[in-house]
Amino acid sequence: MAKNFVSREENYSQWYNDLVIKADLAEYSAVRGSMVIKPYGYAIWEMMQAALDKKFKETGHVNAYFPLFIPKSFFSKEAKHVEGFAKECAVVTHYRLKNDENGKGIVVDPDAKLEEELIVRPTSETIIWDTYRKWVQSWRDLPILINQWANVVRWEMRTRLFLRTAEFLWQEGHTAHATKQEAEVEAKKMLGVYTDFAKNFMAMPVIQGVKTENERFAGAIETYCIEALMQDGKALQAGTSHFLGQNFAKAFDVKFLSKENKLEYVWATSWGVSTRLMGALIMTHSDDSGLVLPPKLAPFQVVIIPIYRKEEERLAVIAKGNQIKEELEKLGIRVKHDDRDTQKPGYKFAEWEFKGVPLRIAIGPRDLKNNTVELARRDTLSKSFTPMDGLNDTVVNLLDEIQNNLYNKAIDFRSEHTTEVNNWQEFKEVLENKGGFILAHWDGSSETEDKIKEETKATIRSIPLDYDESEEGKCVYSGKPSKGRVVFAKAY
Repeated sequence: MAKNFVSREENYSQWYNDLVIKADLAEYSAVRGSMVIKPYGYAIWEMMQAALDKKFKETGHVNAYFPLFIPKSFFSKEAKHVEGFAKECAVVTHYRLKNDENGKGIVVDPDAKLEEELIVRPTSETIIWDTYRKWVQSWRDLPILINQWANVVRWEMRTRLFLRTAEFLWQEGHTAHATKQEAEVEAKKMLGVYTDFAKNFMAMPVIQGVKTENERFAGAIETYCIEALMQDGKALQAGTSHFLGQNFAKAFDVKFLSKENKLEYVWATSWGVSTRLMGALIMTHSDDSGLVLPPKLAPFQVVIIPIYRKEEERLAVIAKGNQIKEELEKLGIRVKHDDRDTQKPGYKFAEWEFKGVPLRIAIGPRDLKNNTVELARRDTLSKSFTPMDGLNDTVVNLLDEIQNNLYNKAIDFRSEHTTEVNNWQEFKEVLENKGGFILAHWDGSSETEDKIKEETKATIRSIPLDYDESEEGKCVYSGKPSKGRVVFAKAY
């Protein structure tokens, strides 16, 4: 499986791209900048969806669906919003095709021009807030706590599978509240939901923080974020939650009659994660042997592979494999029994190792005689023989151990690649030679932020939520006073 597979050190970008394709996660489509998510890749996304959807519902949210197309005029109602997305919008201008008069193919019918052009949604704030205007009259109609699972289109010129594509899948929550405080609590709560998911399901440590004004979501008052560190030392924004204030309510005239009988504008939030999390999952844990998946998100947590030569051996080991599979599934474990007779065991070992299945069980005639199985862990690539008696408990404990080990390994990597710097020369040296998160003083100005980005391609990933204003210092670039360190990194 791993033949001709470039190593991470040799070419990280090529390693990532090859891994996505060779592990059957996704492939490029005929539409430039778009991808086909293959069944195995989509199965991982479904695991993510299920876990997140459960968390959303536990926090009082419900799912709905809003239109793919947004009237162009809606975007002009919120100035910062249109400014932020204008360059990425795909626009529908006509609604019909016709045969070319010269018989040379199909052309757009000029008589089928839309009265108003439609934007293919890059995000749904505008269409949703136009809808909320019809739903909200009184404080009794609030809060509105809605999420939608959808696709969006942002016309990216430079694309990479899962990380940046013209069309991608995501969820976007949109909530409406009676008070500023309630909306701010909501935005921070959903950041906590994303943080918990990243840690406990993806085994991926993240830094919680706030975006600078330059990096803020278009139309937001405040953007909260979680930032993760990939194995090449680049940061990846893994999720955002926005406090929108009353900007969209004012743009779409969404008012309500308060308990005090006053007409007031609604307060809003929006929050989302996307299939970019697939890229984060791959780059946080995978290695030169292929994909590495945390057990909680692996489509198959265990793969059973029978080993035999004779027909009577085949029947015996497959029967035992089926028995083990049935017993593990009763415990809620997702099991693949690979009893194909078209491939040899060595091929299957390599295939499932490359696809990142956390735990492999191999059973042969000798194992039946000795009442043992061979267990192989994907995270450490270690093997051991264990008795069949008590196998269920062994598997359950190992899956928990693998999940925890992946998180600990990732957090150790982040700690090793997080560096405090105190001057500009040190900043540049660490950025070029070590990478990772750089904790540095910044004077708080957009001008300095822009200059640092222009000279180094590093951006302020976040102002940490535990920002320590008592640690006064000097900005590494301008030398002006600073009240605390922020997180810099090159990023995806």
